Amino acid sequence: MAKTRNRKKSADARLVQAEAKAAVRRLTCGRVMKSPQMVMEGASVHEVLETMINKNWDHVFIISEDGIPIGRIHAVDVLKLTSRKTVNGNLAWMMATSAKQLVNLPPLQVGLSTPLLKAGALMLTHDLNQLAVVDSDGVLVGFVSHATMAMHLPRFIL
Repeated sequence: MAKTRNRKKSADARLVQAEAKAAVRRLTCGRVMKSPQMVMEGASVHEVLETMINKNWDHVFIISEDGIPIGRIHAVDVLKLTSRKTVNGNLAWMMATSAKQLVNLPPLQVGLSTPLLKAGALMLTHDLNQLAVVDSDGVLVGFVSHATMAMHLPRFIL
């Protein structure tokens, strides 16, 4: 009797585990993304910094007029740039310089239907804190981050 009960519990546990695996694979970036933190490509470094400070953002995506992500600026990158004295950190320079000049590569991006686990693997592989989420036209619609992963994945692990 005890063996039968243990087998039933074991089978139930395997079924729950299989359901959790399937559920975590169905979890997509489009379902869990946050609203994008973005500025237009013509914004100055000063405008970007003010926006990041006023809205308490740690990063911002630079987008084109069509909403296509051109680059991503992280607050730490700007601090490193100005503290190393490789640029003139005064207000006149920040107001005259386009934020677009601070990025040299388009941001890594995923689609709305990309599994969240795949996005997490991309973030770890490329040492990124955030990934842009774009629609089928390539327009920025949101972002996922380590915080997104931490918020949604533990329920499948525990």
